[in-house]
Amino acid sequence: MGLKKYIVFSILLMILVTGYAFSLELGEYTVQISEFQLALPVWVWIISPMLLLFLASVLHMFFYGFKGYLGNRAIVKDEENIIESIKSSLLNKTDVKAYKRDAFKNLSEILSQLNLTPKEGSFNSSNEEINAIVEKIQKINDGKYLAPKELKLADENPLMVKNALNKLNSDEDYCLEILKRPANHSNETIKKAYSVVLASKSMTTVKKILNNIKLDKEMILELFKRDAEQTDFSLSKEEVIKHIKSANFTKWDFLHLAKLYKNNMLPDDLLKIFEEISATNDLALDSYLYVLFEYEMIDNIRDIFASSAQNELLPYKALLDLKDSGKQYTLDSLCYSK
Repeated sequence: MGLKKYIVFSILLMILVTGYAFSLELGEYTVQISEFQLALPVWVWIISPMLLLFLASVLHMFFYGFKGYLGNRAIVKDEENIIESIKSSLLNKTDVKAYKRDAFKNLSEILSQLNLTPKEGSFNSSNEEINAIVEKIQKINDGKYLAPKELKLADENPLMVKNALNKLNSDEDYCLEILKRPANHSNETIKKAYSVVLASKSMTTVKKILNNIKLDKEMILELFKRDAEQTDFSLSKEEVIKHIKSANFTKWDFLHLAKLYKNNMLPDDLLKIFEEISATNDLALDSYLYVLFEYEMIDNIRDIFASSAQNELLPYKALLDLKDSGKQYTLDSLCYSK
């Protein structure tokens, strides 16, 4: 029975009982406790317990009804917080919520230690906000660029970083602007913008932005590869030397560089580059010898061998012996590679 029905029928019952008791004309009844006396009509004495029971039961139902309401309200609020936690997890945001129920609190602690990633394909739930968030995430994962106001996330958020990288793939001029003013961008963004500009813009444009950014070895090798593919507006030998000295090249990097430039740079420039680098970096000596053999600079090779120990540079000394005996081999033909 609902509370309203209970109240209505209880009142009707008390009215009937009161009317019947009143119709009996039973007079008064006096209650005396010590010196205290209370005289009331009998019908009042009859209805009073019923009224008190009625009031007590209504208060009881109101109390537990209100308690149940608060409990349900706490569950609804905790459920809303869990939904917010899910949205925050999807967006890689930090989420701190207070929970009334231990079950929801435990669930929240589990969610905070997981990375939620929507499955590929269509996604549909009863929560439209989560549907919208997943749709945006899927667009970013598919390489599309969304305006930052659609995401409303911090610039360092992984989704924002990935979104920015998506823009780099589709906007060469934006990449160039980043490299002109790189201070507010991550290394990952700068490297991506650099790769796009290097592949799409002229070397004249590329050379203008090189002083704005710090190049690592990978970026320098990428620059040399692009430079070796052309002859106009290429890097000078001084610029090549400067970039080589700023990187921590291995012996194999130097050999790769020599092979990269041997057909695309003037022999004198290439010889001067490796001569200067090998004078201060022993790891570049192999590449210098490689270039000398390519250009048949036998006298220079003999000068280097004369100042080396007997057990040093053996592959090159063996090649020179072959040449001296009339065998025309090159280091590449002997498979001298990494």
